Amino acid sequence: MISFCIGGVSSNSGKTILTTALLYYFKDSVRGYKIGPDFIDPQFHTKISQTPSINLDSFIMNKKQVKWIYNNYNTKKVSILEGVMGFYDGENKGCSTYGISKLLKIPTILILDGSGSYITVSAVLKGILKYKKDNTIKAVVLNNLSSQVHYELIRNQILKDHKGIVVLGWIKKNLPSLTSTHLGLDLKDLSKIEQISKEVLSNIDIKLLKKTCKIKRKINKNYPFEKIVPQDKTIAVVNDKNFSFLYYDNLQFLKEKYKKVILIDSTKNEVIPKNVDIVYICGGYIETNQAYNRIENNTKFKNSLIKHSKTKQIYAECAGLLYLGCAVDDKQMSGILDVSFTLKDRFQRLGYYYNQKGIKGHCFHYTKALSLQNACDILSKTKNGGGLKGSWKQNKVFGTYLHTMFRNTKIF
Repeated sequence: MISFCIGGVSSNSGKTILTTALLYYFKDSVRGYKIGPDFIDPQFHTKISQTPSINLDSFIMNKKQVKWIYNNYNTKKVSILEGVMGFYDGENKGCSTYGISKLLKIPTILILDGSGSYITVSAVLKGILKYKKDNTIKAVVLNNLSSQVHYELIRNQILKDHKGIVVLGWIKKNLPSLTSTHLGLDLKDLSKIEQISKEVLSNIDIKLLKKTCKIKRKINKNYPFEKIVPQDKTIAVVNDKNFSFLYYDNLQFLKEKYKKVILIDSTKNEVIPKNVDIVYICGGYIETNQAYNRIENNTKFKNSLIKHSKTKQIYAECAGLLYLGCAVDDKQMSGILDVSFTLKDRFQRLGYYYNQKGIKGHCFHYTKALSLQNACDILSKTKNGGGLKGSWKQNKVFGTYLHTMFRNTKIF
């Protein structure tokens, strides 16, 4: 099979552009993966390939668990892993492009920006290769080049300086199809993807890429998580345009654990059925005007959720937490939890966090609770460290700013 990771020197280096083009090229036989806890890129991968994209995070999960997740979903002829930030970034937290590609023994294609430079590109590559000699970098793609001549200058220097590194080709700067496209953010318009893929890959040797990135598929032998005990219960997952942040493996885990899983679309005013035992509300966006307009008048959904909360369990993450509260500024929510929020101009949490039970996850939010009086759980950057409370509990209802992965926790 063919498997490779796409890494870069930094964010905005071209990883998403190249990943998008290759996912489309291999669309009939590919699965995308995203290194780290990001929700947006996997949604984009899934839209392009029509196959669920999988997150690989070695902070939230241990190494054996990450291997199992990768192998479990590695069912296609091609797997493409999109890296996070720069190649080594995140290594201090335990999750980086370098670390995941090394753990899985997958070759990395490093995308290098060649604009305004040629010999120096090879010097940058030298530093990256020597920083950790056990890296997985096998090939490079040069980005933002002006011409074939420019490409040849850099290519010749790299081949001279770095034996064993394959130069797969180059991407021309200012591609026409990218001038009005913000990749990774707008999931609505996929009409340009075919043209983008053709333009991005027009000077890249796909045959050489396939040859360089062949690996042997591995089969899982042991299940490195706590054994799942199936429950004769029904869980409703609120997952729609507003509450769209759902890890695919979290959904699969819930299907393995519970007898029945029902997907609820709050934006269509769908109700929580009376026979549901547990409700899980995903993260996403509820505080924006566009999102709030979709749900503001959906009283059937709101009332059924309120009724459910009187006697049964609810678990909610981030946007789900906000909806359980009373209000976000002037936007009225369900009022199930006695807390209100305000939207700030700057993010209030960003990165990996632990809760007080030692459960690991990540947070990224701009809202802030107006009072911590009813909060119950400190979210900390370090295990057993200090921090502000970021979770709220009332009877069987629990809402938190922490996003996590269920298979290695005891949340459900």
